Amino acid sequence: MAGLRVVLDTNVLVSGLAYPESIPGRIVGLWRQGALDVVLSRYILDETARVLPRLSRVQLNGSEIQDLVDSFLFLADIVEPGCEQEPGLRDAADQQVLATLRVSGARYLITGDKDLLALDKQSPIVTPAEFWARHG
Repeated sequence: MAGLRVVLDTNVLVSGLAYPESIPGRIVGLWRQGALDVVLSRYILDETARVLPRLSRVQLNGSEIQDLVDSFLFLADIVEPGCEQEPGLRDAADQQVLATLRVSGARYLITGDKDLLALDKQSPIVTPAEFWARHG
């Protein structure tokens, strides 16, 4: 599976960090072991930094969370999504995540977001469970 290029949505990153034994946690673990090539954008990183402090399960202070998110800059390929808009996307906040997939050259966007998953027929978007069933 090494060399398999994927975009991890914020919900997968956050779930994976908070619940290492979960399927998102196993996916994040594969990335940390070098078995996946992960692509992220500043948008996904910023959203992760905003969401992590809200989780009581994540026992990190603000500077530790920022250090963790900053470390992703070295572990992931960081791309800047374009400005194109997908008219079929129900949640405008997800435009940046979808655009990250489109410019990344990744094989999959792994997400639990139902609005993004609704586009799975036209884009390579899968749930963590679907990804794990295929590649775990």
